[in-house]
Amino acid sequence: MLVVITGPSGVGKTTIIEALLKADSKFRYSTSLTTRQPRHGEVDGVSYHFTSLEDFRKKIQKDEFAEWSEVYGKYYGRLKKDLDDMMRHGDVLVGIDIQGAKKLRDKYPKSIFIFLLPRSEAALEKQLRGRKTDDEASIKTRLDAALREMEQADDFDYTVVNDKINETVKKVQSILNVERHENLSN
Repeated sequence: MLVVITGPSGVGKTTIIEALLKADSKFRYSTSLTTRQPRHGEVDGVSYHFTSLEDFRKKIQKDEFAEWSEVYGKYYGRLKKDLDDMMRHGDVLVGIDIQGAKKLRDKYPKSIFIFLLPRSEAALEKQLRGRKTDDEASIKTRLDAALREMEQADDFDYTVVNDKINETVKKVQSILNVERHENLSN
């Protein structure tokens, strides 16, 4: 089973995924390859594999990606081989931007797609500012983009408001329990 968690930048995808991985030992996590620099505390191979733009472009030319996209001038993507290998060995959890999720939807249509929404626009803005990685213009751009992206929530299988981490994880686990039960029945 492939489970895709998506939503606008700043909604807390990474935090929810980390909590889900701790709560559900059935999951493996598919890391993304990216051309951006690591943020404070990020380690290569945990949430992301960091690479050069040149190497990323070579992989695009060789059609090695299940999905890839450019987000705010940086490239992100999942390698087909890595994702397929992981799926052969169990359930896989993917945290991804909306563009990438839609591309995965096309290639893995039987997957489960969960869209995270922030509890409010103010909470989303606070999260984006809390990163302290962007200037004021970038925060405004990201917030405007996030508000447009939130309009796409209905394009996904489930929508969950990320209000409190524990409650959000419980909601997602409930969805996954139902999906696992249905998969066993089919």
